[in-house]
Amino acid sequence: MIVYPTCKDQAGAQFRNVRLYNRTRARSCALAGLSLEPLIGALAAGNAVALKPSELSPCTARFLADNIGGYIDASAVKVVNGGPEVGGQLMEHRWDKVLFTGSPRIARSVMAAAARHLTPVALELGGKCPCIFDAAAAGARDLQVSANRIIAGKWSSCAGQACIAIDYVLVEERFAPVLVKVLKSTLKRFFQDADHMARIVNERHFQRLSGLLKDRAVAPSILHGGSVDAKNLYIEPTILLNPPLDSAIMTEEIFGPLLPIITVHSRTLPHAQLPSLAPAKTETLPALDYRQVKKIEDSIAFVKAMPKPLAIYAFTRDAALRRRVVEETSSGSVTFNDAVVQYAIDGLPFGGVGQSGFGQYHGRHSFEMFSHKKAVMKRGYLLELTLRYPPWDDSKVTLMRYLYRFNYFAFVLAFLGLRR
Repeated sequence: MIVYPTCKDQAGAQFRNVRLYNRTRARSCALAGLSLEPLIGALAAGNAVALKPSELSPCTARFLADNIGGYIDASAVKVVNGGPEVGGQLMEHRWDKVLFTGSPRIARSVMAAAARHLTPVALELGGKCPCIFDAAAAGARDLQVSANRIIAGKWSSCAGQACIAIDYVLVEERFAPVLVKVLKSTLKRFFQDADHMARIVNERHFQRLSGLLKDRAVAPSILHGGSVDAKNLYIEPTILLNPPLDSAIMTEEIFGPLLPIITVHSRTLPHAQLPSLAPAKTETLPALDYRQVKKIEDSIAFVKAMPKPLAIYAFTRDAALRRRVVEETSSGSVTFNDAVVQYAIDGLPFGGVGQSGFGQYHGRHSFEMFSHKKAVMKRGYLLELTLRYPPWDDSKVTLMRYLYRFNYFAFVLAFLGLRR
């Protein structure tokens, strides 16, 4: 989304101008959440909007271009379709605000282009959203409900093609077999027909996801699923157990129906091994030895070693663990005992932190993000405090000292000449 230079329509109403720029997200998500929701907030705040949908979702982009003009005046919203070259041309202009949804790589280009005009930018970038699964106090019902919600938070969200979908699960090694068993049985019950599963958004992303599974180091970790159908862009819901932490599936945002489950690892993961999500730095942070991940509490160190995610999910009844997750980690949001549903709550702000983006929208927060808080003050002429004007003699300095010390009683006495 872009807010472009201040202009007036034919009726003389003044608009600020915004650009909504959605690069790579999938179908219905791009339509409802990533395009229309911030558009509503920008219009409510009095902006005119240029909306650039992702060229990777051509049906959604065409739908928006064909229909928005039938409901909203073209002077308020303009849908601009095209590829990266069109996005680059749009960023050559001066805008009042830019909202970009997509990958960190493209986000850097957007920010660099916006910097030429000192245009403020909001970024929604996703990342690897972890799910901490604490089964220590979970009964049979809690285990099943958690599995249902993990599956909904991973595979029901456009087959994992959502920025807030669960990317991987952290669990104690002793509970991994139980979790895997329940996930497998529940997947078979939920997705008895392949038609119940969303397709990959395009061929390029299908090949990218297929390549993650074909990695020779990753293939042995597949416990469930893994079949692909290139003709129909279909990838079966797939569960992996402890894929190598330096493999692409654990260093890149998956954005698809693949779910790694991580328990105890004997490898270390320096920060420099996170090329796609880590900040552009050359130094390496202290290595984290995952032989220390013996208890679920140790998963916090795992999460902290990774780039800051858009969301952290934790399934636990342990109040102390919940407190530690909130206090010791940094993320756009934290949700306990469920996943993805926080996006449906308009009262909660939606946005990332660090490598997962910055700027927040959703409900009132959308209005505020596309608004400028202008300070306005008005005074009358009746009262006038002359001590603010020179020359400043001792009496004026004394009065100002009383004011700065909030000693209003002494100020009144001195002002009335009742105190020296």
